[in-house]
Amino acid sequence: MHIMFVCTGNICRSPMGELLLTRYLSGTTVQVSSAGTHGLPMHQIDPNSALLMESVGIEPSGFRSRRLTQPMAKSADLILCFEKDQRKDIVTLAPTAVKYTFLLGDFANMCEYCARNGLVKGLTIQERLQSVIDSASIIRPMLPEPEDIEDPHGKEYAKFRTAAEQTNKALRTILTSMRKHYRVEEAPVRPQITRQYRGASFKNEREIRSGASPVLSVNS
Repeated sequence: MHIMFVCTGNICRSPMGELLLTRYLSGTTVQVSSAGTHGLPMHQIDPNSALLMESVGIEPSGFRSRRLTQPMAKSADLILCFEKDQRKDIVTLAPTAVKYTFLLGDFANMCEYCARNGLVKGLTIQERLQSVIDSASIIRPMLPEPEDIEDPHGKEYAKFRTAAEQTNKALRTILTSMRKHYRVEEAPVRPQITRQYRGASFKNEREIRSGASPVLSVNS
């Protein structure tokens, strides 16, 4: 399975989504990437986003931005974006992606709903995520309207921290929903399903610049 995060410039929000989920899903075969609807290729992650990733023990220096293309969108199995307008841009570029493109918070709500109602199916995390995607058109009308995660670009550090916390909260909801309701009799335990996912505790700017040690163990 290929999960792609998409924001506008691919330097603030989507890199944090990519880097966090990559760490959470280490040890699985899930591929995670990101791109921007209006991104400029080969830019580094925004310094504030980089600080936030470093504060939880994730090295962001190798990241480089990409601009979303139709082949990229078609190569993904799940696209997670941050604003309603981004979803419109994605499905305009690649109409077939409409079936698997969601706002991040909206997909988290869908995963939680499916878990509560016994609709999550499959043995692996890939199969279980796909079962939510397949149910999306049925359950979407039962859920509240999704909210955007505000673009922090050009704003103060606190806005970046809020975006990181909202992103991480949604990822934790998705992963917990895939793990919590794992029910398969006489099947081997799959580590990528049963792993306990702990969340990030993002520091404020003063704590980061003081050199305090990271507070996140995303693999545990």
